[in-house]
Amino acid sequence: MKSTIEELGPTRVRMAIEVAWGDLDHAFGEVYKELGKQVRVPGFRPGKVPNRVLDQRIGRPVVLEQVVQHAIPEVYSEVVRENQVRVLGQPDIEVTKLEDNDTLEFTAEVDVAPQLELPALDELAVTVDDVEVTDEEIDQQITVMRERFGMLQAVERPAQDGDFVSIDLEAKLGDEVLEDGSTTGMSYEVGSGNLMEGLDDAVRGLSADESATFQTALLSGPNSGETADVTVTVRSVKEKELPELDDDFASTASEFDTLAELREDVRTRLGRTKVIQQGAQARDKLVEHLLEAVEVPMPENLVEREIEWRNQAFEQELKGAGMDWDTFLSMSGVESKEAYDADQRKNVEEAVRTQFILDAIADAREVTVDNDDLSAQIMAQAQRNRMSPEQYAQQLQQGGNIAEFVADVRRTKTLAQLLEQTTITDASGNVVDLEALRPKTVQAPAADESDTDEDDDIAVEALASEAAEGATEDTEDVTKA
Repeated sequence: MKSTIEELGPTRVRMAIEVAWGDLDHAFGEVYKELGKQVRVPGFRPGKVPNRVLDQRIGRPVVLEQVVQHAIPEVYSEVVRENQVRVLGQPDIEVTKLEDNDTLEFTAEVDVAPQLELPALDELAVTVDDVEVTDEEIDQQITVMRERFGMLQAVERPAQDGDFVSIDLEAKLGDEVLEDGSTTGMSYEVGSGNLMEGLDDAVRGLSADESATFQTALLSGPNSGETADVTVTVRSVKEKELPELDDDFASTASEFDTLAELREDVRTRLGRTKVIQQGAQARDKLVEHLLEAVEVPMPENLVEREIEWRNQAFEQELKGAGMDWDTFLSMSGVESKEAYDADQRKNVEEAVRTQFILDAIADAREVTVDNDDLSAQIMAQAQRNRMSPEQYAQQLQQGGNIAEFVADVRRTKTLAQLLEQTTITDASGNVVDLEALRPKTVQAPAADESDTDEDDDIAVEALASEAAEGATEDTEDVTKA
């Protein structure tokens, strides 16, 4: 077997491959074996028909065509492995010569990962925001805690923003009542704006047993996009009474005896959250620096395929939700389909470039992935997907995604190493210590952790994982061979 590789550009090559006839013996054997099971010839048992008889019965050109189809994938893969070509996607194959009992020649054009020229990475530095906790932020968190302990009390007055009302809804198209747009006894917070457009304006000013009718566009279902007449009837109006902000509230809502102690604890946890945010900001700025510093040729075919795949998948999601593009664009506030496409292309290209850069750095630094790395990432991803590590690992295996997962872990590890070696300072010139981001034991919070702390157990590797994972999620690993 002979092969030559011609560079057609920074991200595409053409392989010219010549296969000696003797190297096709295995392919001939497999083809004849399969044909022997399928073809019935009088006087011969199934599977015992001589090859020359099969040639006569089926036709030599048909046999040769099947041999070529069987041999080319194996030969192509062998050439890729021997030359260590990092291919992206499937090749365009063209048979250029096929002479019986002589030779097989074909070409394979395919996108490849570009060779990147990396800058010096020994003195990386980024600047992040200062950690500053304001009294207003503390007040906001305390207010959230007070909201949890608020009590709803019925009031004899018209509804206003912040009230909780019990409402009946009846939606009509003409004289037809829409069952999926009608309900009774629904609890709704006035001013929240999370149900349907026009509802808040209709409810404001209504007292118990009063009604109003408004028009709104249907966002889902078989009548999506049509304008319906909706009648809302208020059955009751309640306001939330918050507890007094004093030491009694602090002892009820937390393990602290005084309001001052509670506020100080909130300040501490907000500060810890902002340190986490510093680490995330440092990670993002490091990636931005790499994208600016490294020139990455883009394989356009790969990007186009990924955008097409994403659009098809999203159109199926919209169809399943009873929506079209116009309805989605209106809901999301995007100006036009062209603006959506431009933003999507930007995200895909940035994700692909990030993958290429991290792969190149990993190659240059000979970053390897061991079982501990894989186990840690499997456990982290399983937790995020609310399944057991065993289930997640099985899902990877069944989906044939193990190779892509290992590549993602390698990128994660590479970015984590870069982040640890980067000098990080805040806007005031203070050095930020990434050790603060490593797992630690902390006192149980006074309120729900989700309100004031993203995650106390975020390590540097987890921060890097978000970036590498984000690139992969955006493209479903578009650089997969």
